[in-house]
Amino acid sequence: MWSDAMNGQERTVLTTRRDCPGRLVPVGDPILIPANSFVTLTQALGGNYTVVYNGNMVRVDGTDADALGLEPVHLDFPEPADGGIDEAQVWEALHTVYDPEIPVDLVNLGLIYEVKVDQQAARVDIRMTLTAPGCGMGPVLVGDVEYRVAQVPNVRKVAVELVFDPPWQRDMMSEEAQLETGMFY
Repeated sequence: MWSDAMNGQERTVLTTRRDCPGRLVPVGDPILIPANSFVTLTQALGGNYTVVYNGNMVRVDGTDADALGLEPVHLDFPEPADGGIDEAQVWEALHTVYDPEIPVDLVNLGLIYEVKVDQQAARVDIRMTLTAPGCGMGPVLVGDVEYRVAQVPNVRKVAVELVFDPPWQRDMMSEEAQLETGMFY
């Protein structure tokens, strides 16, 4: 790993230690960065990383940070005694997904509108929005939500629906998030 400052921005070049799964930004398509590849770390927010690989921006989930030589995020949820899906664990997983540009999780940003758990189908349905309808990171955020919620015990399927009604407004943010971002008036 090496770092330098260029045009006032810090950048870190890393070598992948193993094959590293990721998603292309902004389209969200899966990609596999081979082991021993050079990548440039451009962003680290909420336990997720954005790197540049072969000229493409790639989002790497924090659970795969070890592939970048960084400390991985561990999502460990106890197995519910009833063998079902614990909705509180789903919400806990959602709290680990951060907006790629704002250092606040999606729940505190007010982007998660609804969570429905279907115990029989072992399915979680999530209705969420984006801070702006034209946000190019939508597919990446949906992928982050699907991946993290799938870590919850007994979840076999995660379906995310992006909705824009009602439109997101900053007053949907928690007070903590408003204070964190300087948007509390």
